[in-house]
This record gives sequence, structure tokens and C-alpha cells, in this order.
Amino acid sequence: MGCFGNVVDSVKSFQFRQTLSQLITLGLIVATALTLWKGLMCITGTESPVIVVLSGSMEPGFRRGDILFLRMTKDPIRAGDIIVFNIDV
Repeated sequence: MGCFGNVVDSVKSFQFRQTLSQLITLGLIVATALTLWKGLMCITGTESPVIVVLSGSMEPGFRRGDILFLRMTKDPIRAGDIIVFNIDV
């Protein structure tokens, strides 16, 4: 019985370590994603540096599902510039 008890304890310990390792890895992935997002916000000067086209209103230039990277500039708006509005719901 002592040998069987040792095996059960080692399996429980392994599962705890594996679960703890997976939680730490998940935390690191989330922290990295947030850090990259905040870095992009600082570099581009926008609250949403990455957006997805939701409707077909921008076709044929951009299709639904396209990913756009935004940046703010102090340059005046010219013909051909794409303007993105932030609408509070």
C-alpha cells in the first residue's frame, strides 16, 4: 500500500505542477499581449492601433475582415486619407 500511495502522491503533485505551469504560461501570454497593445498605442498615438473592417462600406479598397493599422499624425487631412470615427455607444 505504501508504494501505491507514493505513486498517487507523485501523480497529484505532477498534475498540480503542470496546472501551475499552464496558468503561469497563460499569464505570460496575456501580459505580453497587453504590453504589445500598450506599446502600439504609444507608437501610433491612437487608442485603437489595430482595427477590423466590419462592413462592406470600404470596398473595393478594403473588404470585410481586413485588418488595418492606424496612426495619428499632425499632417492635414488630404484626399485619399482614410478617416476612422470612434462612436461611443
